[in-house]
Amino acid sequence: MTEPSPDSRTDAEVVRAVLAGDTNSFETLVLRYQPRVFASARRYARREDEVEDIVQEVFLKAFGKLETFRSEAPFEHWLMRLAVRTCYDFLRAHQRRRELTFTEFTREESDWLERYNAEPDQTPESDSGARELLQRVMGQLTPDARLVITLLELEDRSVREIAKLTGWSESLVKVRAFRARRQMRKMLQVLLKSERL
Repeated sequence: MTEPSPDSRTDAEVVRAVLAGDTNSFETLVLRYQPRVFASARRYARREDEVEDIVQEVFLKAFGKLETFRSEAPFEHWLMRLAVRTCYDFLRAHQRRRELTFTEFTREESDWLERYNAEPDQTPESDSGARELLQRVMGQLTPDARLVITLLELEDRSVREIAKLTGWSESLVKVRAFRARRQMRKMLQVLLKSERL
């Protein structure tokens, strides 16, 4: 069985075809951008079924709002802006606000906290325990805070890019980033105190 040949049309040409009634052409856009949307969604949801739900929602929204796409910017930018907003909606709908207790930590997280407590400057942030702890702390952030930290720190986007993706002003992005970092520092201080007890 041979694989279908890739569609050589530009995104704008495919969009025009879909809007003209060739709805099957939308699959071309899905195939082109599904890996990127999946990668983005995995930064906001932990379970694979949640990631799949987000990706499906992104493409359903994209299909439903396709007539709002203006070819002034690349289709990918429009789609990723839609993906970020869908992830933000997911975070708001699934916000988990519960207190972290030290007994809930994995062995790697506990070991990393102990080492960090003893020698903060000598404790690598790339350890698996640090990464697990970061995911745990990120899960406790407000949706705004988690979105801005994910875009700024994990996706390495600029303040200007984040403003365009979210529709927030650049000054609001900066304020939310400042508050998110402060929130994370407070959580880390609480965790370090619990480790000392």
